[in-house]
Amino acid sequence: MPNFEMPDTAQKAEFVKTNFDTIAKKYDLFNDLNSFFLHRHWKNYLTNVIRKRSRQHLVCLDLCCGTGDISVRISSLPEVDKLVAVDFSENMLNIAAGRLRNSVKSSAEIGDATNLRNFPDNHFDVITVGFGLRNVNNLEKALQEIFRILKPGGIFMNLDVGKVRNSFIKIFADFYFFKIVPVIGYVLWGGKNDMFDYLPVSSLYYPDQETLKTLLEKTGFTSVSYKNFVFGNVALHSGEKT
Repeated sequence: MPNFEMPDTAQKAEFVKTNFDTIAKKYDLFNDLNSFFLHRHWKNYLTNVIRKRSRQHLVCLDLCCGTGDISVRISSLPEVDKLVAVDFSENMLNIAAGRLRNSVKSSAEIGDATNLRNFPDNHFDVITVGFGLRNVNNLEKALQEIFRILKPGGIFMNLDVGKVRNSFIKIFADFYFFKIVPVIGYVLWGGKNDMFDYLPVSSLYYPDQETLKTLLEKTGFTSVSYKNFVFGNVALHSGEKT
């Protein structure tokens, strides 16, 4: 496991923001390489869930949008009338905005997942987060804000790391995640960078699939479920607001 000490709650938000700003231009290639391009499949799956909801004129929020991978996919759906991409890393958001510049129904803005005061209650039909919730400094508050601005009948989907249950597979998964993934980042960066240690280690402080499911239910979401990818290394949770 990398020799990395997680920032405390008070420092986490600034640490994440500053370091995502720093690595923004390398982030997409890093994701391609460390996931063997599988992250594209997971994001396509999420997008297909939205498409299959058989509803029209959707207003969507891609929260913690990063460089806009999920935002671009959602904005291409004919069912979507409006997409807002939000992130608190300016450099990441600039990349997302550039990718969305030809989409007249899309916009990008700076925002904090734990304080979405720019959006009124019951505003969005769909809210998505891709590999972002484990970076917030108050998970419960972020979930409460997401629930607040989601319309009744709307769906929230969260794609992020999960926990592998099979002990044999976990040995190999942990070795790859904690030993190999940071090195991929170092090579791309041209040297050591704390963010490539933080990303794997942050998963240790993030709830497992069942715990996150319970947190979503306690927040008020109904019909909460999750789908595992690659033996549970990644999970897509979904829940509705009734």
